Amino acid sequence: MHVDNQKKIKRMGLLKSFSLFVPAALILMVETHYLIPYLSRRTGQESILFWFIVAGVGMFLPLILAALAIINLEGYGLKKSTWQERLRFSRLTRMDWVWSVGSLVAIGLLGMVVMKGLERAIGPSGHSPPFLNFEPLASGRYWLLAVWFPYWVLNIMGEEILWRGVVLPRQEVVFGRYAWLVNAAGWTLFHVAFGWRLLITMLPIIVIQPYVVQKRENSWVGVIIHAGVNGPTFLAIAFGIL
Repeated sequence: MHVDNQKKIKRMGLLKSFSLFVPAALILMVETHYLIPYLSRRTGQESILFWFIVAGVGMFLPLILAALAIINLEGYGLKKSTWQERLRFSRLTRMDWVWSVGSLVAIGLLGMVVMKGLERAIGPSGHSPPFLNFEPLASGRYWLLAVWFPYWVLNIMGEEILWRGVVLPRQEVVFGRYAWLVNAAGWTLFHVAFGWRLLITMLPIIVIQPYVVQKRENSWVGVIIHAGVNGPTFLAIAFGIL
């Protein structure tokens, strides 16, 4: 982090950090365990459709709005310098790409190891919660991709702008080189609604991504890793590859 920029960034200790992560986790719990199943029952539509709509509009878009509100309270204007210097969405270097791609490979390999370990420990069982389960896409259902794409963009950018762009630099002021651990702990809490099985399989990305983003001081690295895991994984499931 640039020294001049660090002086302007306010502190965010455990209490302030979890005052953001806890409400977001509770909202996601309500949406996934009550609102989405209710809408699915009432309409007869599969729950994955309402996950895209409810999570996109009711969770990830608000994360972006919350990030903008916090930045405004900090006194930063909505301008290019804020995007690049405060939120650290700066130009990607060759080493940023090396770390991003290397992280994707590591997350993929570790994810498979964790998944196989779970299967050995508890037997084969679905890792995804009910609201994320759906049949592979076939003729007449490809329109779901048109709903998924804007959700995917909001998902990635909403989380990365707030959790890594806004929150992580403020955590670094308090926790220094270990800020990524606090960020990862909050991110774990945020995903509690997904259930313990999926949460365990997500641990590689939950731990690796904040560490690499902090090391590279570039929020675009988080976007690449997050999008590179979520996007291809969904598409592989959607087309019956996984």
